Parts: sequence; structure tokens; C-alpha cells
Amino acid sequence: MQKTFYTVLLVSATLLSTAQTTSEKYTATITATDLKKHLVIIAGPEMEGRETATEGQKKAAAYIEDYFKALGLKPGNNGSFQQVFPLMEDTLVSSRIQIGANEYSYGKDYMMSARINNSGDAKANSIVFAGYGISDSLYDDYANLDVKNAIVVLALGEPKINDKFIITGTNRASAWSTLAMKRQLAIEKGAVGIFVVSPRLVNIDSSSAANQRKTGAYLFGKQAEEVPAINVASISQKVFKEIFPGEFGSSMLKKLDSNQVFAQAEHVSTGKKTIFHYTERIYEKANSSNVVATLEGSDKKDEFVFLTAHYDHLGKRGNIVYYGADDDGSGTVAVLEMAEAFSRAKADGRGPRRSIVFMTVSGEEKGLWGSEYYSDHPIFPLEKTTADLNTDMVGRIDPKRKTGDSLNYLYVIGDNKLSSDLKPISESINNQYTQLELDYKYNDPADPERIYYRSDHYNFARKGVPVLFYFSGTHADYHRPTDTVDKINFELMEKRVHFIFNTAWEIANRNNMLKRDLAL
Repeated sequence: MQKTFYTVLLVSATLLSTAQTTSEKYTATITATDLKKHLVIIAGPEMEGRETATEGQKKAAAYIEDYFKALGLKPGNNGSFQQVFPLMEDTLVSSRIQIGANEYSYGKDYMMSARINNSGDAKANSIVFAGYGISDSLYDDYANLDVKNAIVVLALGEPKINDKFIITGTNRASAWSTLAMKRQLAIEKGAVGIFVVSPRLVNIDSSSAANQRKTGAYLFGKQAEEVPAINVASISQKVFKEIFPGEFGSSMLKKLDSNQVFAQAEHVSTGKKTIFHYTERIYEKANSSNVVATLEGSDKKDEFVFLTAHYDHLGKRGNIVYYGADDDGSGTVAVLEMAEAFSRAKADGRGPRRSIVFMTVSGEEKGLWGSEYYSDHPIFPLEKTTADLNTDMVGRIDPKRKTGDSLNYLYVIGDNKLSSDLKPISESINNQYTQLELDYKYNDPADPERIYYRSDHYNFARKGVPVLFYFSGTHADYHRPTDTVDKINFELMEKRVHFIFNTAWEIANRNNMLKRDLAL
């Protein structure tokens, strides 16, 4: 019995030593030179900043696909290397506001945003002035006010006393200053439409009205879900005074101009019948894609480890290119280099036990579109996806980081969420291979920048997949055309990617999938 025990220990130690040696051999193929070779192309002028749904983005996708093919990886989407997702645009087709006998003209008397409205008709027998449209214990425009089946007229902003906002008691406005809260409250109160008046918007600007007729591109299926079922129009002061004529209308505009409080008697209702009509057309404007490749595992090939990064950036503004070398050219080429390392391992008969999915997504800069589309339309079962390791900006130094070694750190985010396995694995791998300073600053729930929610791993996390997010911080060139290849610290970037690769190697080869035992 004792002899058998020591034999098992010896075999285990030998296997561990072999696994470590194997990992280190392929880690060494990830070099600063190769990272730079890819990045000068991905973040080069010919890619035109890689804005989603542009030719530059499609060129970058083609480059990534060609490289995956050259490595001998399999297409990740049912025979294709690209998962295409549609982008839609809404356009105002027709609108109509008729109050009593008066009919008003779009672009002259009112305007509506296609982004926040949906096709629909509202008919009302009254219009109600609801002040700022607020209902709070410290100030309530709706006290004793019936707006059911009515159109409400309200103003943006909120009231002040002695130059301080009533609700906060400070010089800072509350959340009631946003239209979203006022709109939701109007729905709860039973209103069927909203007219917004502003003391600063005397007349409707025709060019602004024309711009609001289209939404611009958005991810299909997302826009309608975000728009509440009540429409909103901004009206001119002329229209406001025709709804509420005489001294009343003029005095209300003066009070709004200085953020004054409205008395209950000033929340009035008219008996004017109103028709509020809006029709829009939705059509496919363009499409974009995620580039997906797989390397099949051995005995656990039906379980998956994802290595992700976003390859899109901000494109061009006129002739000025936003190169996006760090954001997120650095993460993109990290995925390419890790794909090569895993491919070499498999070619040598030392491939991973679990399948590896290499996915570069687009639409991140627009609102995490590509990863959202994937998580809602997964190619591989999410319940069999053991982890997503997401790399977004790992090529620079954060000038705001004043502690520790600025040339030997990495922000690791998400290792304290979803799986208690993440942190021990991450720290063990770092101690064994790279000895980076792992900074957990952005794990703080009170992080004002909310970094955890701002990259593509989050769309895996919201589906319950454990995630690790690697990030080196923002800098003066963030989202500027000066985010260029010459400012990347490739030696430090190499070390960071080594850490990520070795972590992926461990997760891909361990006996069990990661536990899912912590909250998001």
C-alpha cells in the first residue's frame, strides 16, 4: 500500500513536470517580434481604424481569418470562420401631431428621435402640464394629478431652491434630470404620450430634426427592447403657448427657465383632443462579424475554453485614422499568437484536452455588439464553456497607477466572480511562470469606471460563464488617433500574453471544468 502511494506520487510529479515543460516550450513561441509583426498590420493605415461595418473592419476580419486558416485551425461557425450579425437602422417615415383643430409640422413645430420611439398612435382627450414630470418624497409634480389616457407636457431638468436642487440638496442634479426616469413614471401614471418643452429650445432646428429621423446602426433585436411603449416629441415654445395660451403659458416658461418650483395649481389639464402619430421603417443597414476558429481538444473536446478580444476600433474621422493599436489591436494579436502556440502544441501531439475557441469580435466600441450577439446565438454550448479569457488593451502602461512596478503589472478582473477556481489558478500560474504584479483594482464593486462591464467577457459572464479579463489601463491616447504601434511596450506585452496563455493551458488541461459557485 505504501509502495503504491509513493509510485502514484512519482507518476503525478513526472506528469506535472512534463506538462510544465510542454507549456513553457510553446509559451516561448509567443514573442515580442511576432506580436509586433501582426500589430503593424492590424493597426496599420490600410485597416482605416477598423470601425464596425466598414471596409477597414472587413479587411481586418479577412486578415485574422487567413491567419487562422494558415495555422490549420477549423472554422468555428458550421464551416465558416465568420459569424455574421445584422445591423439595423430605423427611419422616421411619417408623423403627425394634431391638437384640437391645429395640425403641426415636423421639423418646424416639433421633432422626434427615431432612437427612442416606436411606431404607434396615441389619441387623448386631454393634455396635462406635469411640470418637471417628477414624483419624489421631496417634490411631486403628480400629487393629485390625473394623467391617465392623457398626453403629458413636461420639462427636462428639475427644480431648485436657493440655487440648490431640491432632491439632492446640493449643486448636483439627481437622476430625475434624465428623460428615462420621467418617461417610465409617465407610463406608470397611465399617460399615452409625452411632449417635452424646454425654455432653451424656442424654435425647432430643422437640421437637428432631420438628423433625428434616423437612428444610425444598431444591433438587430436590441433597439426595440430598450424603447419603452410611449412616444416622446420635443415641441417648440410656440406650440406650448398654443396648448396653454395667455399668461399661464408664458409664466410657466419663465419658471422653467430658472428651475422654479411649480405649485399644485399650476399642474393643469386642458380638454383638447390630440392625435399623436408616429411610423418608422426598420431595415438592414449593414452587417459585421465575429471571426471564430477552433482547435479540437482530445479527451475533453466537447468542453471549451474561449480566448477573445475585439478587433474593431473607431475608424476614421475625415482623413484622420484612429489606429487602435492598444485598443484593442494588442488583444487581437495576443489571440493570434496564442492560437499559433496552441496549434504548434497540437501538431507535436501535445494539444489541449479541451477544445480552444479563438474568437475576435467586432462592435465592441459600439456597445459590445459582437459578443452580445454571440452570447445570444452561441455556436458552442455555454454550459460546456468552462471559461472566457478576454484580452482588451495589454500593450501600454497606465500613468494613473502610482504604486508598484509600472513595468511589471497587469490588471486582472473577474477572478473573484462566478468561480472560486479562478483566483487560485491565476495566481498559481503567475507565481510559477511570470511573476507579474497582479492588480485587482477593477474588481472593486464601487469602481467608478465600471471596467468589469465594459468589455466582451461581460456577455459571457451574464450567461454564467466564468471569465478572466486582462487589461493594462487607459492612457492619454485612449480613443484618440495617437494610439499607435510605436507606443506599445512589446517586451512587457509579451510577458503579459505568456501569463494569459499559461492560464489558458492550465484551464484547458485540468481534470474538471471550473466550478460555477459564486455570484456575478
